Amino acid sequence: MLRRVLLLNLAVAAAKIAFGAATGTVSILSDGFHSLTDGASNVVALVGVHVAAKPPDEDHPYGHRKFETLAAVGIGMFLLLVMLGVVQTAWDRLRGGAAPDVTPWSFAVMLVTLGVNLFVVAYESRAGRRLRSEVLVADARHTRSDVLTSLTVVAALVGMHLGIPLLDPIAALVVAVFIGLTGVQIARDTSSILSDRSVMDEDQIRAVVMGVPGLLGCHEIRTRGTADYVFLDMHIWLAPETTLFDAHAASHAVKDRLMQRFPEIADAVIHIEPPPARS
Repeated sequence: MLRRVLLLNLAVAAAKIAFGAATGTVSILSDGFHSLTDGASNVVALVGVHVAAKPPDEDHPYGHRKFETLAAVGIGMFLLLVMLGVVQTAWDRLRGGAAPDVTPWSFAVMLVTLGVNLFVVAYESRAGRRLRSEVLVADARHTRSDVLTSLTVVAALVGMHLGIPLLDPIAALVVAVFIGLTGVQIARDTSSILSDRSVMDEDQIRAVVMGVPGLLGCHEIRTRGTADYVFLDMHIWLAPETTLFDAHAASHAVKDRLMQRFPEIADAVIHIEPPPARS
C-alpha cells in the first residue's frame, strides 16, 4: 500500500516542482517540495514498517515496533528541513523578484494534484485506523497538511491573477507554517511513545481484572508501547492462604481475560501479592 502512495506522492511533487520552476511561482514550487517530503516520508515508513514486522529476538526481546516510531520521527525531521527551505525561498522573493506567470494551467496543476492528495489522505487514514499503525496515521497527517497548503496556494493564485503578486511569497510562508505545525504534532505523538507514556485507561483494565473470581484487588497498573502493541504489568491481590498453584492459575486467568478483551496487548506481566495490611 505504501508503495502505491509513494508513486502518487512522487507524481504530485514532480508536477508541482516542474510547473513552479517553469512559471517562477514560488508558492507552487514550495508546495511541490512539501509534496516531495510526502514521498520521502513514504520511503522512511516503508523501511520502518519492514523492520518493525520482525519478531522478537535475543537482542530485542520486546520486538522491533519502536523502529516504526523512529520512522515517524524521520518524517518529522523531513518536515523541519523542508520548512526551513520554504521560509528561505519565500524570504528571497519578498526582498525582490519577478512576478510569477499565472495561467489557467497553474490552476489545473494545483487542482489535479489536490484531488490526488485528498484520495491519499482518505486511503491512508482508513488503513491507519484499521491497522492501528502510527506510521500510516503520521503519513496521512503529513499529506493532510499538503491538502491545506495546496488550498492556500490556489487562493494565492486567484489573488495573483487579480494583480497582487505579493501573495505568492506570503502563500509560501503559510505553507511553512502548516509544515511546522504538522511536524510539532508528529514530534508530540512519537515522544509519548519513546518516553513510555501510559497508553491504556487504568479503570478499563481494572474493570476486566476484577471480574476474575478470587481477586481481592489490583494496583500498580502500568502500560507502555504503541496503540497496537502494548506491554502491561500490574499487581493483583490474593488471599494470603492461596496456594502457589491457585495463585499461578489466577494470574493466567487475569492475563487471558485482558488479552482477550484488549487484543492490542502484546504481553502482560502479573505480579501476585497479598492485600495491603489495614492500618
